Amino acid sequence: MPKIFEYLGISILFYSNEHEPVHVHGKYQGYESKAEFIIIDGKISKIIIKEVKGKRPLPSNELREFQKLVETFQSEIVQKWIDYFVLHKQINCIKIEGKVK
Repeated sequence: MPKIFEYLGISILFYSNEHEPVHVHGKYQGYESKAEFIIIDGKISKIIIKEVKGKRPLPSNELREFQKLVETFQSEIVQKWIDYFVLHKQINCIKIEGKVK
């Protein structure tokens, strides 16, 4: 379960047995939501925030921050997905201090 970002107490991560579409999970104090990246012709065309089956979704403030983070770092997240799942590279966690704008 590689963690790729820590942001305002939210852990942004992949599960090791992931599946397509490319997506990332946001976990915060027992809550969890995910962001799916819709990629068309090699470009991110849309990000869809979804609930995770069997989990309570992120509270509204954390959900907004999670969404801001994935929108801001969308290219980096997709590259980390490729590095981890396709190229089998080690992923390092980046701790983000302060709010993303």
